[in-house]
Amino acid sequence: VMFGDIAGFTAWSSQRQPSQVFILLESLYGLFDRLATRRGVFKVETIGDCYMAVAGLPDPRPDHAITCAKFARDCCVQMVALTRKLAVTLGPDTEDLAMRFGLNSGPVTAGVLRGQ
Repeated sequence: VMFGDIAGFTAWSSQRQPSQVFILLESLYGLFDRLATRRGVFKVETIGDCYMAVAGLPDPRPDHAITCAKFARDCCVQMVALTRKLAVTLGPDTEDLAMRFGLNSGPVTAGVLRGQ
Protein backbone atom coordinates (compact mmCIF):
# COMPACT_ATOMS: atom_id res chain seq x y z
CA VAL A 1 0.00 0.00 0.00
CA MET A 2 1.31 3.44 -0.88
CA PHE A 3 0.15 6.75 0.54
CA GLY A 4 1.40 9.98 -0.97
CA ASP A 5 0.70 13.57 -0.08
CA ILE A 6 1.90 16.95 -1.23
CA ALA A 7 4.35 18.60 1.18
CA GLY A 8 3.54 22.30 1.43
CA PHE A 9 0.07 21.92 -0.05
CA THR A 10 -1.92 23.46 2.81
CA ALA A 11 0.07 26.70 2.81
CA TRP A 12 0.22 26.80 -1.00
CA SER A 13 -3.50 26.22 -1.47
CA SER A 14 -4.46 28.81 1.14
CA GLN A 15 -2.98 31.47 -1.15
CA ARG A 16 -4.71 30.26 -4.34
CA GLN A 17 -8.08 30.45 -6.00
CA PRO A 18 -10.06 27.17 -5.94
CA SER A 19 -9.64 26.90 -9.71
CA GLN A 20 -5.85 26.97 -9.33
CA VAL A 21 -5.96 24.23 -6.69
CA PHE A 22 -8.14 22.20 -9.05
CA ILE A 23 -5.68 22.66 -11.92
CA LEU A 24 -2.81 21.40 -9.79
CA LEU A 25 -4.63 18.36 -8.41
CA GLU A 26 -6.29 17.42 -11.70
CA SER A 27 -2.98 17.66 -13.58
CA LEU A 28 -0.99 15.84 -10.93
CA TYR A 29 -3.39 13.00 -10.22
CA GLY A 30 -4.13 12.51 -13.92
CA LEU A 31 -0.40 12.08 -14.42
CA PHE A 32 -0.15 9.67 -11.47
CA ASP A 33 -3.09 7.65 -12.84
CA ARG A 34 -1.27 7.21 -16.16
CA LEU A 35 1.92 6.17 -14.34
CA ALA A 36 -0.10 3.71 -12.25
CA THR A 37 -1.57 2.11 -15.36
CA ARG A 38 1.91 1.71 -16.89
CA ARG A 39 3.30 0.13 -13.70
CA GLY A 40 0.28 -2.11 -13.02
CA VAL A 41 -0.59 -0.22 -9.82
CA PHE A 42 -4.21 0.13 -8.70
CA LYS A 43 -5.31 3.57 -7.50
CA VAL A 44 -7.57 3.13 -4.50
CA GLU A 45 -8.59 6.79 -4.16
CA THR A 46 -7.58 10.38 -3.70
CA ILE A 47 -8.58 12.35 -0.63
CA GLY A 48 -7.69 16.03 -0.95
CA ASP A 49 -3.95 16.06 -1.56
CA CYS A 50 -3.53 12.38 -0.59
CA TYR A 51 -3.10 9.69 -3.25
CA MET A 52 -3.57 6.06 -2.18
CA ALA A 53 -2.59 3.12 -4.40
CA VAL A 54 -1.67 -0.55 -4.14
CA ALA A 55 0.29 -3.13 -6.08
CA GLY A 56 -0.52 -6.82 -5.80
CA LEU A 57 -4.26 -6.29 -5.40
CA PRO A 58 -6.68 -7.59 -6.41
CA ASP A 59 -4.28 -10.02 -8.11
CA PRO A 60 -1.24 -10.95 -5.97
CA ARG A 61 2.19 -10.38 -7.48
CA PRO A 62 5.57 -11.21 -5.96
CA ASP A 63 7.12 -7.85 -6.90
CA HIS A 64 4.39 -5.71 -5.27
CA ALA A 65 6.76 -3.82 -2.94
CA ILE A 66 9.30 -3.07 -5.68
CA THR A 67 6.49 -2.01 -8.01
CA CYS A 68 5.11 0.45 -5.43
CA ALA A 69 8.57 1.85 -4.72
CA LYS A 70 9.25 2.39 -8.43
CA PHE A 71 5.83 3.97 -8.85
CA ALA A 72 6.52 6.37 -5.96
CA ARG A 73 9.88 7.29 -7.51
CA ASP A 74 8.22 7.89 -10.90
CA CYS A 75 5.64 10.14 -9.23
CA CYS A 76 8.38 12.19 -7.52
CA VAL A 77 10.27 12.70 -10.77
CA GLN A 78 7.16 13.66 -12.71
CA MET A 79 5.98 15.98 -9.91
CA VAL A 80 9.14 18.07 -10.29
CA ALA A 81 8.63 18.42 -14.04
CA LEU A 82 4.93 19.21 -13.68
CA THR A 83 5.32 21.84 -10.96
CA ARG A 84 8.00 23.59 -13.02
CA LYS A 85 5.61 23.73 -15.94
CA LEU A 86 2.63 24.84 -13.83
CA ALA A 87 4.65 27.52 -12.03
CA VAL A 88 4.15 29.75 -15.08
CA THR A 89 0.39 29.93 -14.46
CA LEU A 90 0.07 29.01 -10.77
CA GLY A 91 2.95 31.04 -9.35
CA PRO A 92 6.67 30.46 -8.78
CA ASP A 93 6.25 28.88 -5.34
CA THR A 94 4.42 26.01 -7.06
CA GLU A 95 7.89 24.59 -7.71
CA ASP A 96 8.44 24.35 -3.95
CA LEU A 97 5.77 21.65 -3.62
CA ALA A 98 7.05 18.08 -3.23
CA MET A 99 5.59 14.62 -2.82
CA ARG A 100 6.21 12.46 0.22
CA PHE A 101 5.31 8.80 0.21
CA GLY A 102 4.79 6.07 2.75
CA LEU A 103 4.86 2.41 1.79
CA ASN A 104 3.75 -0.65 3.71
CA SER A 105 3.74 -4.30 2.74
CA GLY A 106 1.83 -7.20 4.22
CA PRO A 107 -1.67 -8.58 4.58
CA VAL A 108 -4.56 -6.19 3.92
CA THR A 109 -8.25 -6.18 4.68
CA ALA A 110 -10.74 -4.02 2.85
CA GLY A 111 -14.43 -3.40 3.15
CA VAL A 112 -17.15 -0.81 3.10
CA LEU A 113 -18.16 0.72 6.42
CA ARG A 114 -21.74 1.82 6.78
CA GLY A 115 -22.85 4.37 9.26
CA GLN A 116 -25.48 6.94 9.91
